[in-house]
Amino acid sequence: MSFSPLTVGFDLDMTLIDSRPGIRACYQALSQRTGVFIDADLAVTRLGPPLADELVNWFPAEQVEAVADMYRAMYPTHAITATPAMTGAREAIAAVRAAGGRAIVVTAKYEPNAKLHLGHLGIEPDAVVGDLWAEGKARALREYGAGIYVGDHTGDVRGARTAGALSVAVATGPCDEEELRAAGADVVLKDLLAFPDWLATHRGARL
Repeated sequence: MSFSPLTVGFDLDMTLIDSRPGIRACYQALSQRTGVFIDADLAVTRLGPPLADELVNWFPAEQVEAVADMYRAMYPTHAITATPAMTGAREAIAAVRAAGGRAIVVTAKYEPNAKLHLGHLGIEPDAVVGDLWAEGKARALREYGAGIYVGDHTGDVRGARTAGALSVAVATGPCDEEELRAAGADVVLKDLLAFPDWLATHRGARL
C-alpha cells in the first residue's frame, strides 16, 4: 500500500457526527421492544466505548450479545436521519484534502452503520474502519499510515498514542479539555472549526 504524505484519522461519534439524538432514539426503541428500562438520556452522555459496555448496564451479561445484534439491526431505522454532522466536520475533512492528504474514519461503531451515517451526511472519507476501540484503533491507524488521529474521548487519545500518531483531541464529547490533556493528548481544540487553522500551522512548522 502506498501512503499519502499526510493521512489523518478521525473518530466518528461526537467528533464528526452528533450521534446523541439518533442513539437516544434507538435506545428508546430498544427499551420498548425488549421491555427493559434503559435511561437513554444517561447513555448518550457517555458515548465512545463499545456498545456492549453500555448494554451491560441494562441487561444481564449473557444477553448482551443478542441485544447488541438487535440494536444494530434497528439502528438504521431510528438513528441515521436523526443524526447531524458536528460543527466543522466537513471543513476538517476538506482541510486534509486541501493539504493533499487522506482522511480516514476509525470508530468503535459497527462499521456498516458508520458508513450509513457518513453517506447520509455526504461526508466521504478515503476509508472507514469500524468496531475498534481505544488502543485497538492503533491497528487501523498503522495500516493506513495515519500520523494524526482526531477524537473526542480519552480512548481516542490512547489509540493515537499506541499507534505513534499525534493525538488531536476535540472537547465536543463526554471528556472535557482537562481530561483529554491528562490522558496525554498532544493538542486539545474546542471543536473541529479550529482544526483547519491548526493543521495549516502544524504543516507549516514541518516544512
